Amino acid sequence: MSQGPRSGLAAVSSALLAMSRHLEVRDVLKTIVASARELLDAEYAALGVPDDHGGFAQFVVDGVSDAQWKAIGPLPRQHGILAAMLHEAKPERLADVRTDPRFEGWPSAHPEMSDFLGMPIRDGDEVIGALYLANKKCHKPAGSCGFTEDDEDLLAILAQHAAIALTNARLYERSRELTIAEERSRLAHELHDAVSQKLFSLRLTAQAAAALVDRDPSRAKGELQQVAALAAEAADELRAAVVELRPAALDEDGLIATLRTQIQVLDRAHSARVTFTSNGVRALPAAQEEALLRVAQEALHNALRHAGAESVEVTLDRRGPAAVLRVTDDGAGFEPTAIRRAGRHLGLVSMRDRASGVGGRLTVESAPGKGTTIEMEVPGG
Repeated sequence: MSQGPRSGLAAVSSALLAMSRHLEVRDVLKTIVASARELLDAEYAALGVPDDHGGFAQFVVDGVSDAQWKAIGPLPRQHGILAAMLHEAKPERLADVRTDPRFEGWPSAHPEMSDFLGMPIRDGDEVIGALYLANKKCHKPAGSCGFTEDDEDLLAILAQHAAIALTNARLYERSRELTIAEERSRLAHELHDAVSQKLFSLRLTAQAAAALVDRDPSRAKGELQQVAALAAEAADELRAAVVELRPAALDEDGLIATLRTQIQVLDRAHSARVTFTSNGVRALPAAQEEALLRVAQEALHNALRHAGAESVEVTLDRRGPAAVLRVTDDGAGFEPTAIRRAGRHLGLVSMRDRASGVGGRLTVESAPGKGTTIEMEVPGG
């Protein structure tokens, strides 16, 4: 950096204050990346947060335009240099990343990078992320450029504070999720009470109308008008509840991160192996994301609770312009025509309704003893 001691200290102080100011994990990640790139005068910066299955749960970049990032494609896997800070938990400072034997290339739309500085972000013994910087801006009239030992020391300090900020943000989000869960439980009780009362009133009023139709048609008409009013009130309350019950994580993190988090929880909670992969699917309209999430949840519930599956694979991929969700299990399976029988596999009927409600389609492949594959395709994506 070309800054003097006082201005350099002020820049570091501003960066640390900015990191501690945010409570949302995504905002913290973006601030860390932007601060690192600015402080170390790099052209590009990135921060990767690992998942439990060999990829990145989140990967935030700075210095790359939205159009460039979209052209680059799906989130990177953990390999080569990117994996080094996560698995070896030590800094990497390279004069030219392309000459390192671990370098495995990058997509065609990826910008060219040479000098490289990487730093793990640690919470105790756990590596919770890694910072990556590339292409130190050169202000020297001649001679060598690139990241220095001082840059590495500064990034190490930034990584220590990043760990604190990221851990605090995660604790805040977990606390908020608990509050949301409690609020939803309260709402569910209130909804049950309110709708039950409305439906009870509806039934009594309809019975009264039926009894009055022959002997007092005018009074029966009044009772039927009351039935219509009560039905409208019940519909309004249900509609309001559906809006409030939209998964909060979808609004905050999007479909892919929400699915990944929920599937990681299921994988830990059940003896079955539950995995998730996603390739090339970016943000979808809110209604489609919610429908895909609900179908995935229903399919997972069926596989884990009813089918006795030992392995469940969830994928979200592109198929031309469409987005395709696929949930495959090795469980007991069933005869798909059973869904036509009254009272059987109502979850599948609900899934079909959710798919058609957003202009999509749902297909089911299953046979007794052969497992089940549920696929939902929605336009766009």
